[in-house]
Amino acid sequence: MSTDHDPGPPPEIAEIFERLPSYGEHAALFWHDWGPVLYRGRLDGSARLLVIASDPGPTERIAGRSLVGNAGQRVQGFLTKLGLTRSYVCLNAYAYATLPSRADEAAREILRAPEHTRWRNQLFDAVTGPGLQAVVAFGAQARDALGRWEGAPNVPVHKVPHPSSRDPKALLDALRDAVGDLRGVVTPDPDGDATVPTYGATFEEADYAPIPRGDLPYGMPDWFGDDAWIRALGENGTVQRPRSDPAHTIEWRAPGGAV
Repeated sequence: MSTDHDPGPPPEIAEIFERLPSYGEHAALFWHDWGPVLYRGRLDGSARLLVIASDPGPTERIAGRSLVGNAGQRVQGFLTKLGLTRSYVCLNAYAYATLPSRADEAAREILRAPEHTRWRNQLFDAVTGPGLQAVVAFGAQARDALGRWEGAPNVPVHKVPHPSSRDPKALLDALRDAVGDLRGVVTPDPDGDATVPTYGATFEEADYAPIPRGDLPYGMPDWFGDDAWIRALGENGTVQRPRSDPAHTIEWRAPGGAV
């Protein structure tokens, strides 16, 4: 087990997390019983890139961190192509996973609600500093949240499809354009390489990247955050909500388990 880990939010950010507005009477629009997932990456204002995602999935619930599952590993591959190994922060439009069939209602009742917008904007303001160089919003809900950020800094913005988009060509085209533009904007980390190949016509394993250990809480197994093994089997992620009880059950497979 790796000892490199994310120590959690500093007190001033934890205080904001603790003031997350209640989802209250609209909790049934979400997988609410599992609790919120709020971030991944740097919360100290040092991030040069802000990633806004839509909502956490079941893999994110296991780690308590945003964008760590199959879609998150695509996003990490995107960050890798920019030469970023740590100078980023990933936040969500929603703190809870939405029920896809209730997405429009969730956007109306929660994402656009004034108290949630104020709280989210305060969080965005608190974790971004003068060194922020760009923002990337993944998916419609993230774009909506970004559009409601009144204090958004004057930096380049890229709006791309959700990283699990069912239109891979549109996603690849948007990611390729974003990489091409942002390589001239975002300063790579000292141990990063912004000259690696960009995207081709289809997603390849090289377009994914493992989640860095320093982004995960202490105690996660060493294989967590790298689903290359299950992608090689044609499966989409190691954590699923079973149809028999999706509101209260999560199934998590380790390498070597039955597929």
